[in-house]
Amino acid sequence: MTFSPEILDLAKEVVSLCNQKKIMLSAAESCTGGLVTGAITEISGASECLQVSFVTYSNYMKTRVLGVAKETLDDKGAVSEETAREMASGVLKAATSDIAVAITGIAGPKGGSPEKPVGTVHFSSARRVEGRIETHHERHYIKKTDRTGIRVEAVKIALLLLLQEAKNY
Repeated sequence: MTFSPEILDLAKEVVSLCNQKKIMLSAAESCTGGLVTGAITEISGASECLQVSFVTYSNYMKTRVLGVAKETLDDKGAVSEETAREMASGVLKAATSDIAVAITGIAGPKGGSPEKPVGTVHFSSARRVEGRIETHHERHYIKKTDRTGIRVEAVKIALLLLLQEAKNY
């Protein structure tokens, strides 16, 4: 995939700030399938701040790799605030990074429901604060006409969340 100048500028800002502040970052991606990490690794110097990225598309891997509770997935679903928060916390627990972002959503064209239509995406950022993990959650309804548009917009939102976490770290 070729990333837009806007996404590459955001990724460059994330990498630059993380390197300047000596912050390590990680990602846990589902519906974006590694695109957030792909945008970050387009930037020279990314290897100095990117520690790990997990693409956990299946619920099984969300549980096995990131520690998302099976009960959370059963009760709230993969596309939920609770799952996004557990994904973000889980990637920090699996790594030694300082900040992380997690994305889970419905990119379509299938898979939506009246409660969770196509374009519903949950994001969570996380950071280590005095030995504990704090998370922030955002739910977005991305009104794009196709799967690619939804995923690209989700990358942009995830990079903005990482940038905010880096600024506040």
